[in-house]
Amino acid sequence: MRFMILVRATQGSEAGTMPEEGLFAAMAAYHEQLARAGVLLDAAGLKPTSAGWRIRYAGGQRTVIDGPFAETKEVVAGYTLIQVRSRDEAMEWARRFPSPHGELADGEIEVRQLFELEDFGPSPSVQRFRDIGAGQH
Repeated sequence: MRFMILVRATQGSEAGTMPEEGLFAAMAAYHEQLARAGVLLDAAGLKPTSAGWRIRYAGGQRTVIDGPFAETKEVVAGYTLIQVRSRDEAMEWARRFPSPHGELADGEIEVRQLFELEDFGPSPSVQRFRDIGAGQH
């Protein structure tokens, strides 16, 4: 089972403020524990939305919308991708995640399970994803 731990953005992260050394050290220690346990698949911080864009689909048309985006509560600032044996194990790791913006700062993470190809019924399209190695860990 794969789970993604999503770190919510703040005004500081959207302004490009880099984490203080203490927070970076706490994150490094946590991710080292994940790696030693063999459950870490990937992790990264994301640059502010001012460096990104969105594609809006409406009425059969695609429109490019350049960042920044106003609602930081709707924005992801980083993620950690883990593979564990159960939801309970994912919850256990998530509870140990360092406070994402500093121990005394408000913050939030969200944990979501990824779909696996096995969650979908057999079909030619699902097989195409298997053939390209999508969803393999």
